[in-house]
Amino acid sequence: MSLTDRDRAVLWHPYTQMLTATAPLPILRAEGVWLYTEDGRRILDGISSWWVNIHGHSHPKLNAALAAQARELEHVVFAGCTHRPAVDLAERLIELLPKGLARVFYSDNGSTAVEVALKMAIQYWRNLGQPDRRTFITLHNAYHGDTVGAMSASADSVFTRAFEPLLFPVERARGLDDMEQRLRDAPDSVAAILIEPMLQGAGGMIMWPAEFVAGVRRLCDRYGTLLIADEVLTGFGRSGKMFACEHAGVTPDIICLSKALTAGYLPLGVTAATAAIYDAFLSEDRAKTFFHGHSYTANPLACAVALASLDLFRDEAVLTNVLRLEQQLRAGFEPLRELGHVRVIGGVGAVELASGKGYLDELGPRLAGAFLERGLLLRPLGNVVYFMPPYSITESETAWALEQIVSVLG
Repeated sequence: MSLTDRDRAVLWHPYTQMLTATAPLPILRAEGVWLYTEDGRRILDGISSWWVNIHGHSHPKLNAALAAQARELEHVVFAGCTHRPAVDLAERLIELLPKGLARVFYSDNGSTAVEVALKMAIQYWRNLGQPDRRTFITLHNAYHGDTVGAMSASADSVFTRAFEPLLFPVERARGLDDMEQRLRDAPDSVAAILIEPMLQGAGGMIMWPAEFVAGVRRLCDRYGTLLIADEVLTGFGRSGKMFACEHAGVTPDIICLSKALTAGYLPLGVTAATAAIYDAFLSEDRAKTFFHGHSYTANPLACAVALASLDLFRDEAVLTNVLRLEQQLRAGFEPLRELGHVRVIGGVGAVELASGKGYLDELGPRLAGAFLERGLLLRPLGNVVYFMPPYSITESETAWALEQIVSVLG
């Protein structure tokens, strides 16, 4: 029996209508930007395996780091214990993050990193004696994850609609003026503004100018509220900078990281905060403790791979590769302007096709099938086709992938 047949007998896949979905790809191994299937196909991973794989699959240095750590310590409870990979990684991150972020809180994925940030912001104000500050301002078309808090902060969409009874209300702004009006109307009730800086991912690959991100920081300072940056997608080079907030030269009060943190190897999330936020939880009153955690907090294997990934950024021209890729994407997507709205930042190229029917547009699955027939794995967001490969992709591999995209869409 094939791997696909066995899968169909026992598994339930994410974001998948199991009644009508095509058969899943039976992937046996991967190397670099290529996936190899049970039936002998070679497929280019054009979405970095859900935006996580940045250095290519089965990277020898990451493999070695994982194996070495497994021989030393695979896991230990992180409440009351610590270990070298967690401390080393936190120190390295604080060196790299926008100046002022001083404390690292570990979790296990992007949704949870955002959930932690929301809880942290709410309790920060409560610990300071301002419990009425519990409103969040977010953006239209936002997507922050699939846990209840992260869904609440996201836009009303097919991702959240079935769970509406569970969600808490947020204020959704369309731009700086709208955001400021909401702050002006209720200055003492806003806990934080939450944005995806520079690039809104699952909401449609929507790109914002650096001036917008800087403007949000100014509003937070003017009205005395917190700025949370969801850099789950953009962190670690995806936008052309190590962190997207660097485009605007701003430091958020809280930043959320995951996806590329471990280069696609293991689940790990980080919520980093300023010293002022951390200090608000220090008290003789144990009720002011931040009561959040999970069994695999600061998993040593994941931390070790994340450290090896940061070593690659330090020792190799990773960000230079991203900027080279950006130039190639700008040129390669140019012919698609007659079909829709083209957007490029760092290692992401996207075109929003004119059909305009959103995520459930049947055009997306049809296009995904056409790309796959040519050996290219893409997952269009409805009528938004995007290409987001590992940074290690070569110029010739990028050129080939762009040829397939232009050919299918043309």
